[in-house]
Amino acid sequence: MSKKLSLLTFVVFSLLLVISSACAKKETKPQEETDTYEMLNLFGEVMERAKATYVEEVDDKKLIESAINGMLMSLDPHSSYLDAQSFKYMNEQTKGKFGGLGIEVTMEQGLVKVVSPIDDTPASRAGLKPGDYITNIDDENVIGMSLNDAVDKMRGKVGTKVKLTIRRINEKPFEVTLKREEIKIQSVKSDIKIEDVAYVRITSFTEETDKMVEKAIKKAQKQYKDNFKGVILDVRNNPGGLLDQAVNVADLFLNQGEIVSTRSRNEEDTVRYTAKEGDIIEGLPIVVMINDGSASASEIVAGALQDHKRAVLLGEKSFGKGSVQTVVPLGDYGAMRLTTARYYTPSGRSIQAKGIEPDVEVHQAKVEEIEKAFEFSEAEYRNALKNENEKEEKNKNKKETKEKEEWKQDYQLSRAVDLVKALGIYGSAK
Repeated sequence: MSKKLSLLTFVVFSLLLVISSACAKKETKPQEETDTYEMLNLFGEVMERAKATYVEEVDDKKLIESAINGMLMSLDPHSSYLDAQSFKYMNEQTKGKFGGLGIEVTMEQGLVKVVSPIDDTPASRAGLKPGDYITNIDDENVIGMSLNDAVDKMRGKVGTKVKLTIRRINEKPFEVTLKREEIKIQSVKSDIKIEDVAYVRITSFTEETDKMVEKAIKKAQKQYKDNFKGVILDVRNNPGGLLDQAVNVADLFLNQGEIVSTRSRNEEDTVRYTAKEGDIIEGLPIVVMINDGSASASEIVAGALQDHKRAVLLGEKSFGKGSVQTVVPLGDYGAMRLTTARYYTPSGRSIQAKGIEPDVEVHQAKVEEIEKAFEFSEAEYRNALKNENEKEEKNKNKKETKEKEEWKQDYQLSRAVDLVKALGIYGSAK
């Protein structure tokens, strides 16, 4: 074995020993230690043989990084090794700005699975949906690729194109060609006006999401004043993000109690996040909209408000990503992302692989009004009295109709508006 290879192998051994020590139980039997060293020797032998006799010359760095990534990915779909470039991309994403297609993905059965497309990005405009599988990237089969490799292939220079082959349940495979863009995530949107209801769309939980939600709520309170009916939080197709931001958003609407807990395999490492006193809307109705693209941090907010009976959840069952990933920087070599705990809602429910069930199940649908064959009213009578406010009412109705057209096309959102108003009427009648 060459001196260079020996040094590289020693580095790998050291890293593997650190990881195996961190993951091992406190009391390790001598025999288990012996087996570990034997397996590390086996690794060195395999690496040496691959380096010396593989049909093509193999880069040391690639072998080592692939070995580390394979070890972590074998644990679960969300653990992985991030090289320096991937680590940089991840940091950019949490700050709300990065380059690519605008798509959150995971790995399932060797294929890249869409968790959710991000609003106003090439992926969402192309019609990609949660649950879609990406089988080929630029005609290259993804089977055998790591998730990081697949993501790297979808990223690229702004303005360049990439072709994806998509498999969707009950449909034939189809291809879409997307142009890469600089993705600037506006994590909170509240520009849709819905009468006296504050509509807040959270596309992801990035830095300062909580402040933007608070700002949107206060703006609605100032605008609607005493007519303010309640809030719709829309986290459909929200892939998650920063844990502290999810906790802070839920805390805006809670006076007390647990928001979420994270539990590792060691009971003493359990962390509980609790709400501070103060409900920003003082008990007014909240409807949280979820679907199968709502994951991780979205599920934390939905689960907390549901368990405290502070909100009604409407839509479809969420994605079910209830695991916590810790990112450990590795100096100039990037970082490792390791699943270290599970999320639990205040009532003790694990989100993992189960998701959050909505209180009111509403699937997205297209609804059309039935045209009446014959319509007759007071206004149709000959010489009927005119309404003295007719001109004023016509202008008002024209404005309201235009506003309604913007959101009434969304069937789930229409039902959420109805629900907020119903809850308001019920609450005021008590």
